[in-house]
Amino acid sequence: MSIRRACIIGHPIAHSRSPVIHRFWLAEHKIDGDYAREDVLPEQLPEFLTNLAQRGYVGGNITVPHKETAYRLLARADATAEALQAVNTIWLENGKLVGMNTDVHGFLANLDEAVPDWQLQPEQAVVFGAGGGARAVVYGLLQRGLKRVVVVNRTPGRAEAIATRFGLRVTIASYDDLPEWLQDADLFVNTTTLGMAGQPPLEIDLAPMQSSGIVCDIVYVPLETPLLAAARARGLRAVEGLGMLLHQATLGFERWFGVRPKVTPELRAAVLADLAKGGQ
Repeated sequence: MSIRRACIIGHPIAHSRSPVIHRFWLAEHKIDGDYAREDVLPEQLPEFLTNLAQRGYVGGNITVPHKETAYRLLARADATAEALQAVNTIWLENGKLVGMNTDVHGFLANLDEAVPDWQLQPEQAVVFGAGGGARAVVYGLLQRGLKRVVVVNRTPGRAEAIATRFGLRVTIASYDDLPEWLQDADLFVNTTTLGMAGQPPLEIDLAPMQSSGIVCDIVYVPLETPLLAAARARGLRAVEGLGMLLHQATLGFERWFGVRPKVTPELRAAVLADLAKGGQ
C-alpha cells in the first residue's frame, strides 16, 4: 500500500516549518507517511486542488496567499472556516475536498498553555493588524466571551471589514488612539509581521497597560520579538507565537494520519533547532 502523504501549499513556501512538525510526529508514532512543501502560484491553485489525489496527497495545509481562495473551492467547510471565510487545513472525503480552519484553535491553545488563568478576568483585548491572522484571533477571543475586542490597523478599511463581519463587540480604533485603549486592555495581540526577522520592529509603548496584562505575538522568528522583550521588561506576561504554529497543526495531522499528536518540549526543540539553521 502506498504511504499517506500530505503537504503545505503556499507561495512562497520554502520558509515553512510545517514539514519539520509533521515529520517529527510521523516518526514519533511510527507512521508510514510523509509531508512535503508545494510552491503553488495563485493562478495554479484551482487546478492543483482539483487534482490533489492524483498528485498523491490525502490532504494538506493552506497558507499565504491561498487561504481565502481555497475556502471558495471547497465542497464543505467547518463552522470556523465559514466564519472566517478562510481555510488552512484540507482533506478528501469521498473524493470531495473539505476543510477547516485551525488557526483559532492554535491561537487559543497556545494562550491556554502559556497563561492557564488568562480568562479569569479579561474583558477587553486589543488586536494589532487586520489580516487573516487578526480575523482568527478576533473570532477566537469573541468565542471565549470577551466583551470588547479593539482592532487597530493603519489602514481603517480592513479593520472595518472585521467589525462588519463579527459584530458590535468589535471596535475599530486608530493607531494614534492606541495608548488610550491599552489602559483598559487585559490582552494585547500583534497579528502583523512587524518584529519578524527582516521586518521593521513593532514600536509600541506598553506603559499604559495594567501590570496584570498579557502581550501575545503570533510572530515566531525570532521567538523573543522586541515586543515580547518589552513586555517582559515591563513585568507583563508574554506569549510567543511558536506555540500557535504547533497547536494548529495537531488537528490536520489527526485528519490525515489518524492520530491526535501532542505538542511536547521535544517537538518544540526540534523546530527551534531547525529555525536555528537560518531563514524564517
